[in-house]
Formats: sequence, C-alpha cells, structure tokens
Amino acid sequence: MRSILVAASIAALTGCATIMHGTSQDIGLQSSPTNAKVLVDGLPMGNTPVVAKLSRKDNHIVKMNLDGYQPFEATLTRGTSGWVWGNVVFGGLIGLAVDAMSGGLYNLSPNQISGQLSQSVIPQGKPPTAMITKDGIFITVVMHADPAWKRIGSLAKAN
Repeated sequence: MRSILVAASIAALTGCATIMHGTSQDIGLQSSPTNAKVLVDGLPMGNTPVVAKLSRKDNHIVKMNLDGYQPFEATLTRGTSGWVWGNVVFGGLIGLAVDAMSGGLYNLSPNQISGQLSQSVIPQGKPPTAMITKDGIFITVVMHADPAWKRIGSLAKAN
C-alpha cells in the first residue's frame, strides 16, 4: 500500500512535458562556410556543424564567427510545447507548475540554424565581381577601390 502511495505522489508531482521531452533540446547549428566558431549566450559550443544541447527554459543568442567573414547572429526563442495539454488532462496545476519551473513546458524555435557568413574583406588581388545571371545582374560593391582596378563604368543618379 505504501509503495502505491509513493508512486501516486511522484506521478502527481511531475509534469507531463518534462517527462515526455525533457528540460533541454538539441539544436543543430551549421554555417556556410563550415568550421565557424559557435557561441551560445557567450559560451563556446564548438565549430560548425555542431549540435548544442540547450535549456528549454530560456531564449538563447547564437553567434557564429569565422576569420575573414562577417559574424552571424540569431535568436532562439521559447514557445509553449504541445505537451502542456497532457498536464491539463493528467497532471493538473501541479504538473503545469513543475513543467514551468523546469523548462519542460517550452520548445525552442527554430530547431536548426544555418548561418550564411559573408566575406568581410575582399582578398588582396581579387577585384569585386559583376556577373549576369538569369535573374539579372549581380554586382559586388566595395567601399574603397584598389588603384590597380580598371574602371568599366559608373552609376549616376537619374533626374
């Protein structure tokens, strides 16, 4: 009889979402190009591609850095998990409170981040490019021209 009472107490004090999917979530982090250093909330997680196990309880700031490229930043936000309805049916307010305190009540979104890193500096000796694609003309703009580059045209303001 005593073991049944203990089992019933444990079941009443646990949250459905915490039991079903836990208090942390695996988030896939990748970048193009690969091997970017990944920081989540300022803590190193490794180099891309990497899977980070993050607390569901908080929002997270993801930063990716790679020498010669502009840094990439994204935010993971928490949202209410569908398992919260299990608490309404089975766990009641106690289960809901347990899930809210543990973080099991939430899901992080998006569940995967793919950072597109842009080159920050044009490599020495490689001029900016212009090419015609099926969608139009693609032009790379730079702030400072290399004196060795040849001028092929200029843009003027239309009247």
